[in-house]
Amino acid sequence: MSDHILVERADAVATVVLNRPQTHNAITVEMYRELPAVLGSLDDDPAVKAIVIRGSGQKAFASGADISEFERERGDAERARSYNEHVAAAERALEAMAKPTIAMVHGYCIGGGAGLALACDLRFADDRSRFAITPAKLGLVYSLESTKRVVDLVGPSRATWILVSGQQIPADRALQLGLFDEVTGTDDLARLTYDFAELVTTRAQFSVRQGKQMVRRVVAGQRSDDEETRGIRNSSFDTADYAEGVRSFLEKRPPRFTWS
Repeated sequence: MSDHILVERADAVATVVLNRPQTHNAITVEMYRELPAVLGSLDDDPAVKAIVIRGSGQKAFASGADISEFERERGDAERARSYNEHVAAAERALEAMAKPTIAMVHGYCIGGGAGLALACDLRFADDRSRFAITPAKLGLVYSLESTKRVVDLVGPSRATWILVSGQQIPADRALQLGLFDEVTGTDDLARLTYDFAELVTTRAQFSVRQGKQMVRRVVAGQRSDDEETRGIRNSSFDTADYAEGVRSFLEKRPPRFTWS
């Protein structure tokens, strides 16, 4: 793993850091290549229960893909196809994680940075943050998968406005639109983010991960329970964590969940 992707751990919370502060954490193709393996290792690690994605420093989550690479990596359709596959693979790996993911957004969240943030489950931002999706300013076209993530959050007309304008959206407006889930002051963002991540780690992890799956199914268009979703729900009654949850409630004490 390069020095441009760092992994930090604190108890059951892991943090993936985009570490190029000198470029406002602009994302290189090598970083896109590395992310699926990094994320996969965290999803497979039973000691990790929640993942925070952030940029180094407090000036940017990520200012976008590294445009200085574009002539070399995206100079024609053939090279662009390979580059785009790496971007899509990184975003899919993030979106597909079984464990909850939170983008902690300081400052700029632009272009490729916005793409990664949108692939997370939640986005917590500071009140100086600026969000933008910028293909229209570069003569590019946003992918269908990435576009769907925007539409799912804000609806078709607002997604169109975001895409065709390429304008930077201030944090309070991004919160209003649904692009951000929480907005707070810069000095409070880490506390807000990690307090929530740590809260999630105290919950029954079977419930947390299957809850994510249920949301994912609804977003994909499923509207009624089928045999599989009924099986998932019914199987929760056979887990040790269900028995512990009921016991701890009756005994008026915090639960000690063990499923990982």
